[in-house]
Amino acid sequence: MQTVTHKLSVTEKIGYSLGDLAANLIFQTLMTFLAFFYTDVYQIPPAAAASIIFAGGVIGACFNPVMGLIADRTQTRWGKFRPWILWTAVPFGVIALLAFSTPDFSPQGKIIYAFTTYVLLVLVYSANNLPYSALSGVLTGNMAERNSLSAYRFVAVMVAQFIIQALLLPLVLIFGEGDKAAGFESVMLLFAGTGIVFFLITFFTTRERVFAPQAEKSSIRQDLTDLAGNKPWAIMLLLTVLVFITLALKGGMYIFYFEHYLRAPDIAQFLQDIGFNRFINGLNALLNSIGLNSFLWPEDAATSGFSLFNAGGIICMIIGIGFSKPLADRFGKRDVFALALFVSTLFILLFYWLPADAIGLVFLAQILHGLFYGITIPLLWAMIADVADYSEWKHHRRATAIIFSAMIFGLKLGLSIGGALVAGILAHYGYDAQLPLQAAETVQGIKLSVSIYAALPFLLGVACMLVYEINKRKESEIERELQQRRAVSAAVQGD
Repeated sequence: MQTVTHKLSVTEKIGYSLGDLAANLIFQTLMTFLAFFYTDVYQIPPAAAASIIFAGGVIGACFNPVMGLIADRTQTRWGKFRPWILWTAVPFGVIALLAFSTPDFSPQGKIIYAFTTYVLLVLVYSANNLPYSALSGVLTGNMAERNSLSAYRFVAVMVAQFIIQALLLPLVLIFGEGDKAAGFESVMLLFAGTGIVFFLITFFTTRERVFAPQAEKSSIRQDLTDLAGNKPWAIMLLLTVLVFITLALKGGMYIFYFEHYLRAPDIAQFLQDIGFNRFINGLNALLNSIGLNSFLWPEDAATSGFSLFNAGGIICMIIGIGFSKPLADRFGKRDVFALALFVSTLFILLFYWLPADAIGLVFLAQILHGLFYGITIPLLWAMIADVADYSEWKHHRRATAIIFSAMIFGLKLGLSIGGALVAGILAHYGYDAQLPLQAAETVQGIKLSVSIYAALPFLLGVACMLVYEINKRKESEIERELQQRRAVSAAVQGD
């Protein structure tokens, strides 16, 4: 195994992170709004929407190991993983636009169209995002630099998440002039174009530095055998599934929580009391004074409160990300991740006991959850890169993409299960999108989903960390031994 340098420039870190911003403009929309889009915008029954999300996601998840094997065996002058970012940039954007379009088909035709476009989207997402994720493992072999790269990357993720969770619904209403279907299409057209440009920037600003010498080759059977004996890989696979079940479940259900559990008059009064309405009015006065149009923030309390709720959580996640690297450098990724995930889960559980008129406490719980969960965000992906190093350290062979396929497989499977749970729980508890007022049983199901149900996978994820063996001492041992091997390999090839 050979490396040229371990130091990454700020330009390369930013360029790499823009790829995640591009992907997350689509991914965050899937995680937060897909069930809402299918049920309330495209008028697909909740049970059918649950089936689409689950079946399509499982198909995409099963494609990930195949994509990992393909990427590990890709050989181009640009490297193994960078070319996939280039090749998939335009297809990703086009299919994302189609997936959030609403052609006027029959009820059965809508289901077929939604399923087809969703499957295509998760497949192209795998072909793009798995090599992108694996790229972080070959940009540098220095674990401290990986921690730094992950911090840059996930600030970009949080920017995308802020755009989606805080601004997407306002943008949908503005661009569609009240027509949500037209608004979604216009917004996704903007996101698709932006994403293509950002993927190209990622391709041109990054460089693969950790690569296998020509003599180091392995068969598919060897790669799969290595995986079977890689306990940290199996743990990270399970952890990723659990984390994304929670993220998809609570993220997809929050909009229903605001629309059908929290009391609209209390949300409106809270926005007035904290000065948010005055802020919007002042912003519009400033825009009008310089000859610009007003910023059309949604007037209904549920949409307005939901967007601000998400914004507050995301800002605190970004703050949490800032603590991630120094804490991980000092205490190790595993221990910091486990503790921060546990504390963040306590604030998810709190939602079960918050009454419908306690809007301030709802926002406070979200802010504190976001702060602690933000610490974990870069660490999950950085630990996957460590698992790739662990596999090389143990087996003397490197198969980066197949290792990273655990993350994308788990992400897809968790997203599929969590997203299907949103629609499935709504169907189970009798949700009807045509009713302005839901039954008490339906509202109770929504409240359980953002609290008790969402907390359980996170708690199981904390338990996974108790048997994950790559602690800070192990990180240092693996890094030191791999550097020695690579130095010897480079010296032998230089002779």
